[in-house]
Amino acid sequence: MKFASVLSIYGAAALGAASLASAFTSPAANGAVETHSSKSVSLQVKARGEGYGPPLENISEAVGNTPMVKISNRMCPEGRTIYAKCEYFNPLSSVKDRLALAIIEAAEKDGSLKPGQTVVEATSGNTGIALAMMCAQRGYPCVITMAESFSVERRKIMRMLGAKVVVTPKAGKGTGMVQKAKELAEKHGWFLAHQFESDANWKFHYDTTGPEIVNDMKDERLDYWVTGYGTGGTFHGAAKYIKEKRPTTKVILAEPGAAAMLSSGIKTARNDDGTPISSHPAFSAHPIQGWAPDFIPLVLEKGLDQSLYDELIQIPSDAGITMAKSLAKNEGILTGISGGATMWAAVETAKNAPEGSVIVAMLADTGERYLTTPLFAGVKGQMNDEELEISRTTPSWVLEP
Repeated sequence: MKFASVLSIYGAAALGAASLASAFTSPAANGAVETHSSKSVSLQVKARGEGYGPPLENISEAVGNTPMVKISNRMCPEGRTIYAKCEYFNPLSSVKDRLALAIIEAAEKDGSLKPGQTVVEATSGNTGIALAMMCAQRGYPCVITMAESFSVERRKIMRMLGAKVVVTPKAGKGTGMVQKAKELAEKHGWFLAHQFESDANWKFHYDTTGPEIVNDMKDERLDYWVTGYGTGGTFHGAAKYIKEKRPTTKVILAEPGAAAMLSSGIKTARNDDGTPISSHPAFSAHPIQGWAPDFIPLVLEKGLDQSLYDELIQIPSDAGITMAKSLAKNEGILTGISGGATMWAAVETAKNAPEGSVIVAMLADTGERYLTTPLFAGVKGQMNDEELEISRTTPSWVLEP
């Protein structure tokens, strides 16, 4: 396994894009004004009113083909270009929609998932939501195990989709919820999705995510591709494809500084089925939900063994939250803590990249998954003093405290 030096469609939506004749301006932090118009954008943009295309047969057909959005010079270092691949354009708002579809389709094809059989999986939330969506659409009962430390809204969404959610004590961490799912599958004869071990995971990203990036950037430079890891499926599959088609592209892999398991050089001890035996010694709690469980997933390890990344970056503890807030306020991009962490790594990469470099960063999910987390800790539901003063500037309907 290689460990590099450590630094401290357009499809899935009728992208509310400008028509071919329109343009808008936005003030940059340094006082300059950056003008965006369709003529300056090489990614193909649908005109307003053009429509998505023919109606879809079911919700699974909406998975993938997510758009890339240029980051303005308010956040992108001068002379560089950063595009955010916005995976929250998937139907249930995260990159894990791809994983769930991949695993269910593969299991149906090889017969390991029987009609009416219960699907069970351990998840920090997004995979569970995606599996609940797929199970609802295809008629499978769904049971999710999830550690109590993950956001409550994720549990509610899964239950809204018809899944049962078994919450495990936070002391067990990721390995605890994985063990619980495995026990339930063995006890009841349920289908265990094995998101952390399944080759269907990374292969779907090889077949979809990687080609989407390469195709959308066919007329552009693609100097760097930046991602983090949860299961490692996005990294493994997309990096493999990108390296084959654009071999000069550098792959930047990011992990939480508080859980620098890859940087440690220590592998995860495994059971015969690839599941972890115990928590990784380099793991400690970190704020990036969905990234870096307390073990190195087998899907990730197989990608590492192929030397698919060029540089490994550690994310400081609060950087993901700070950057996610900045993306919301400066770009109108509402992504989660993991998306903020990936964008932080992309901006740091851009600062050190040659002039003219083009970087693509993965934004894994929506910020709406984090309403009860530190990402929204400073956002109040009631009016603050400034908002109350605005209300008082006119006489009608003032809601006084």
